[in-house]
Amino acid sequence: MNSALSLGTAAARQLATVTKTPPQMREITPRHLLRALPWLEVTGGAYRVNRRLTYTVGDGRVTFTNTGALVRVIPGELCELPSLRGFEGDLGPLAAQFVQHDLEAGQEVPGGEIVLVAHGKIARIGAGEYGGERVMAVLADGDHLGDLGSPAPPARAVTSCIVLVLLRAELSPELREHLARPSGGPSNKYGEAAIALAAGHRGEVALPGTFVDYDAAPREYELSVAQTMLRVHTRVADLYNDPMNQTEQQIRLTVEAVRERQEHELVNNRDFGLLHNADLKQRIHTREGPPTPEDMDELLSRRRNTHFFFAHPLAVAALGRQCTNRRVYPGIAEFGGSRVMTWRGVPILPCDKIPVSDRGLTSILAMRTGEDKQGVVGLRRTGLPDEYEPGVSVRFGGISSRAITSYVVTAYHSAAVLVPDALGVLESVEVG
Repeated sequence: MNSALSLGTAAARQLATVTKTPPQMREITPRHLLRALPWLEVTGGAYRVNRRLTYTVGDGRVTFTNTGALVRVIPGELCELPSLRGFEGDLGPLAAQFVQHDLEAGQEVPGGEIVLVAHGKIARIGAGEYGGERVMAVLADGDHLGDLGSPAPPARAVTSCIVLVLLRAELSPELREHLARPSGGPSNKYGEAAIALAAGHRGEVALPGTFVDYDAAPREYELSVAQTMLRVHTRVADLYNDPMNQTEQQIRLTVEAVRERQEHELVNNRDFGLLHNADLKQRIHTREGPPTPEDMDELLSRRRNTHFFFAHPLAVAALGRQCTNRRVYPGIAEFGGSRVMTWRGVPILPCDKIPVSDRGLTSILAMRTGEDKQGVVGLRRTGLPDEYEPGVSVRFGGISSRAITSYVVTAYHSAAVLVPDALGVLESVEVG
């Protein structure tokens, strides 16, 4: 028996106009990277980065193979050592001379001519200003110490690690001939072809002649594309457009998804993504695991000017914990309507597109931006037909025999690092 004396609210809502929001989307993030990058107009579909001629110095990372617990260096990978760059002979005999050492944290790395880090971290130790020790650098998987003719400096294991040590190299005649051959011309400390100058002289001194040599094969960045086909049935567009335009809302949400993919590609794309385009000399490792103020200072010191840090939100939280433990309190700044942490006055912008591995490891990016600053720049093409937003077009694709309207949503984008020190990466950052 129904004892209600008046109409209930559940029944009344059937005749009432519901107040509603536009469609919501959880995928939308602040996209700080897209906001921070200065965008250059690329009209020809490609952007060429011209640089001074640079002599390759062989600063790459070495790759290893293992059979169970036995680790060996791949012979051809030894060409990443500066002295072996460009060597085309057989390096198998040299690779066989490396001896494997399994070290625990705190153990000294055995001395030798070359030390290759197959797994884990080691710290290069140097003399401190007042006679003590100080950590000069932290090296991890694929890095090396020393070279043929220049013994490896002292080092200590930071974590459990596997190193391959070459005690004293026995060189083949072919290899000796390669080492005796001059490698490139005079260069500055950045590896660029030197410009001959005279300074501090008096009187009528014959001045050196010189010229600025350019790289004969500069890199070109082609615009990448993020694209999809949006389909809307004509019946939906005709009958269900009040009070919100269904087609407009579908396009809005699709464009948001395209923008999210753009930011993901700018970070992770293997061709132009920032994580894969940082120079190897600009990649450093954390001293202990979590990001510390010391790590951030070293990352900051690698470039003449740093405009932004980018880190996964978990990495930002990990840095905050380390600062709190040391009673260090980073500053706060406003960027794009959000309040963000700063380090030495440089904003640390959250970016959830930076991956976190299953082991809880991620990276922190530091960059200088702008073409006039020889920094990192974003590349795009605007002025497209049927442009919906700058760099994004929504083009009518026709109506099918099933009365489905199609729209092609397209965005062209890429990123370029103008000089190597514009971008740095702090790797192996533990967030747990």
